[in-house]
Amino acid sequence: MKYFNKTILAVAVTLASSQAMAAGFQLNSQSATGLGRAFAGDAVIADNASVLSRNPAAMALFDEKSLSVGAAYADLDVNISDVSTPLGNYGSAEGVAESKLIPNFYYIQPINDKWAFGVAGFSNFGTGTDLTSLANSNPKMDNGTVIPAPAPVDLLGNTEIVTMNFNASLSYRFNEHFSIGAGVDVIYGEGNLSREGNLPFGDNGSMVPVSLVDVEADGIAFGGILGAVYEFNADHRLGMSYRFSPEFKATGDVNMTQPGVGTIAFDEINIPMPDIFQVAGFHQLTEKFALHYTAQLTTWGDFHEITVTDGQLANGTATGDAVLKQYAWKDSWLFSVGGTYTINENWKVRAGYMHDQGVVGDVSSLSIPDSDRNWYTAGVSYNLSTQSTIDMGVAFVRGEDVHVTEVSSVVGPVTAYTRSDAIYYSVQYSYQF
Repeated sequence: MKYFNKTILAVAVTLASSQAMAAGFQLNSQSATGLGRAFAGDAVIADNASVLSRNPAAMALFDEKSLSVGAAYADLDVNISDVSTPLGNYGSAEGVAESKLIPNFYYIQPINDKWAFGVAGFSNFGTGTDLTSLANSNPKMDNGTVIPAPAPVDLLGNTEIVTMNFNASLSYRFNEHFSIGAGVDVIYGEGNLSREGNLPFGDNGSMVPVSLVDVEADGIAFGGILGAVYEFNADHRLGMSYRFSPEFKATGDVNMTQPGVGTIAFDEINIPMPDIFQVAGFHQLTEKFALHYTAQLTTWGDFHEITVTDGQLANGTATGDAVLKQYAWKDSWLFSVGGTYTINENWKVRAGYMHDQGVVGDVSSLSIPDSDRNWYTAGVSYNLSTQSTIDMGVAFVRGEDVHVTEVSSVVGPVTAYTRSDAIYYSVQYSYQF
C-alpha cells in the first residue's frame, strides 16, 4: 500500500496550522454576568465594567469608576468516535479537549461628563486537544483482527493554544442619547503542537517512531474596536460594535520532518483572525424585569488560508514561503435572548438562550470538531454592599454529531464522528468607587 504521496511535509504543516486554529475556537467567557444571560445585550447593558469587552461606547453610561475581576472555567467535552479507514477501525477517543481557566479584568474611569477611559484583559480564543491515543493505535478489521499498520498520524496529535486580549479604550458622549467609543487591542498568543507516531520508515518498511511536527511559537498582534450606543431613554437603549482582528503572526520553532530530506524549519506561521460585529438591545419592561438580546456576526470566511514563511533545510538551503492549506469556512452568526429579574435590593437572577452557528462549510476535518451549538444559561448577582457585587453564571453548551470525511497521506480516506459539548462556570467581583 502507498502510505505517503509526494511528501509528508505539506500535510504535517497543514495539520499543525488547522488543528491550532480549530482547537482555538471562539470563546464566550468574558464575564459571569454575560454568561448568565447568554451574553444577550452585553454590548449595551453596562451593569458592570465587563461591558468593555463588547462595546467601548458603553463606558459613557458610567458616572463612577468601576472595576470587575473574574474568571471562567470551560469544562470542554470533545469526543471522536468510529475513526475508520480502508485498513480498518481505529476506535474512539473521549475527552480530547483540554479544559481551561480563563481570567478577565476590566476598569472604567470617567474623565468628565463627556469622556471616559477604560482598560481590560480577556480572551476571545483558546483551547487544547490531545488525539495521541488514536495516533498510537492500530486498526482492527470487522472480525476484530488487529493489523500492524500506521494510524493517520498526520491528522492526529497534541495541540494547545492560548490567547489573551489587552484593550485600552475611550468613549465620548455627544448628548443624552448618543455616544461613541474606540479601542486598541494588543493580542498575545502562544501555541505548542506535536505530531508523532509509528510509521513505515524502517528497514523493509518496518514501523519506527517518527516525529512529524514539533512546534513552539508565540506572537503579538494589534487590532481595534469601534462602538456606538443610542439611548431612547433610561429604560431602552441599543448598542453596536465592530472588532477588527489582525492577521496573527507566531514565531518560534516550527520543525517538520520530510522523508528522504530531513528537517525543514519555518520561522513564522500566519493565521488570519475573524472580525466580530454585534448589535444588542436592552429594555427595562417593568420595575423588576428587563429583556435583552444580541445578534453577532463573526467573519470566519476571512480565514481562507494558512501560510508559513522563511523555510530552511538543516544544511541552510532556503525553501521560501508556502501556502499550507486553503479553507472553505463560512461566516457565522449567533443569536441570543435573555432576561434579568430583580428579586430585591440584594438579589438578581438572570437566564438566557443562544444559538451559535458552526464555521465549517463543505470541507470537514477531524481537527475541527465543530457544529451548530445551543447555549442554555443561568446566573445570579448578590450585592455585598451598595458598591460591591458578586456574580455567578453557568452555561450548558450542546453541539451536534458531525460526520467527518478527510484524506490522510498516511492511510488514505478517513471517516469519523465528532461532537463538542461544554459546561462553563464563571464568578466575578465588581466594585463601583
